Amino acid sequence: MRTFLVFVGAVVLAGITAAATCASSQQPLARAAHATQATVTVRSSAYGRILFDGRGRALYAFTHDPRGRTTCTGACAKAWPPYVISVRARAATGVKASLLGVVRRPDGTRQATYGGRPLYYYIGDTKPGQVLCQNVTEFGGVWLVMRPSGQLVR
Repeated sequence: MRTFLVFVGAVVLAGITAAATCASSQQPLARAAHATQATVTVRSSAYGRILFDGRGRALYAFTHDPRGRTTCTGACAKAWPPYVISVRARAATGVKASLLGVVRRPDGTRQATYGGRPLYYYIGDTKPGQVLCQNVTEFGGVWLVMRPSGQLVR
């Protein structure tokens, strides 16, 4: 029983540490709001080959979003800015163009989707290639990066 409690305590501590790391790294993100040359690309990362925007910023999906709709607004959208575009996103090499799409946000802007899932940035990812908040639970769902197949990385 004691071993089990130690294990549970370690899991809880790891979760708190991950959330604190994400919360403490919230620095301004050079947002791609209304990107005029929206591109989704694939790059290698610690999580394998995943989706990035054309500037090398990691793109995340939110498990709380139903396919084809965004629910991340207000404080959520400040921590996890949506990948807002003004033109149709272009598929770079390795990206399936058939999985690219768009969803209308409550404020009327257009957000890029992949496999029906709205795409977001994490505000703490300040450098190209950074993935600081993979598999983190916030705002009622889990934030995950995505493979070129459209599968979420768990």
